[in-house]
Amino acid sequence: MRKFIPLLTLVILFTGCAKNTDHGQQYFDQQFQQPLTQTNTIKSNAFIDLNTFDAQAKQVLDNSPSLSRTYQDLYQHLSQWAQQSGDPSDLQSYGVQVAQMRGGDNQGNVLFTGYFSPVIELRHQADDTYKYPVYGKPHCSQQCPTRAQIYDGALKGKGLELGYASNRIDPFLMEVQGSGFVHFGDDNKMQYFAYAGKNNRSYVSIGRILIERGLVAKKDMSLKAIKQWVLENDEQTVKELLEQNPSFVFFVAKDDLAVRGSAGIPLLPMAAVAGDRKWLPMGTPILAEVPLLNADGTWSGAHALRLLIVLDTGGAVKQNHLDLYHGMGARAGVQSGHYKHFGRVWKLGLENSPTANPWQMPK
Repeated sequence: MRKFIPLLTLVILFTGCAKNTDHGQQYFDQQFQQPLTQTNTIKSNAFIDLNTFDAQAKQVLDNSPSLSRTYQDLYQHLSQWAQQSGDPSDLQSYGVQVAQMRGGDNQGNVLFTGYFSPVIELRHQADDTYKYPVYGKPHCSQQCPTRAQIYDGALKGKGLELGYASNRIDPFLMEVQGSGFVHFGDDNKMQYFAYAGKNNRSYVSIGRILIERGLVAKKDMSLKAIKQWVLENDEQTVKELLEQNPSFVFFVAKDDLAVRGSAGIPLLPMAAVAGDRKWLPMGTPILAEVPLLNADGTWSGAHALRLLIVLDTGGAVKQNHLDLYHGMGARAGVQSGHYKHFGRVWKLGLENSPTANPWQMPK
């Protein structure tokens, strides 16, 4: 799975530095001028949950010899720390070095959004209900058709149809996630539709369009709000909205049902995260105070301290922004759709190893 555009682009981007705590922001005396600042000791009162790290680390070590050579020793030390201590102030005694991310406000508040693997219903052949095609990648580069042109039949008859959906919004949201699972009701087969490429057109957030048109209030914008708007409007109105985003994603069908990130590693829920590879190379472990949310998407007032591994990337996941993988299906979609909250993050390295000095920017 290649992480393409996270759900945040359906919602809003972090643009201000006001000292509020509605979304889990924390404020301390220290200001950060560097992207990554060397930290001797981590002090955190967050609930500690380190249970998913070993399983995700095993996926990396089992599936990537190159990442294994770089990170095996660091993963081992972190596993020992998690089992024997778990106290973030004790990392140094396990040889682990720490660098804190500065956050979008230079006070350590890193934005967390969420993504998931949708499951949509398709048919192999078109009929009166299932008539909206999902496409494989055509042979084009700079002159690929726009979304509007594709909707109007630019790819029809080229043998690129992978299946047919009963609406436009489900495939569209699978494009936003970059991949997803499909169930073919005609033969009860499940497949994983992996990212195969895009049409090289600029991405435009339909969430932003709905806000600008006054159709959905900014404070109410979410994946749920978008789906509700779609249900309340006719086919042509929905088509016109979706065409405001000229970008189009193509897929390739796979029988292997493992969800894989940009690093080619199977992703585990609440253990893998998408990040900016210019700051966090693939395989990088991070310690993060992940915001805990209420069922309605508001911040609960607490964070959970988790060991995560950066195994994915995204077109809008840049610098002080991480996208947390939530898993597969509708429930994961609702949970990830609520995420636009903040927590502190520390990049980890191991002294006298290829990952030493994590405060240094990767070359």
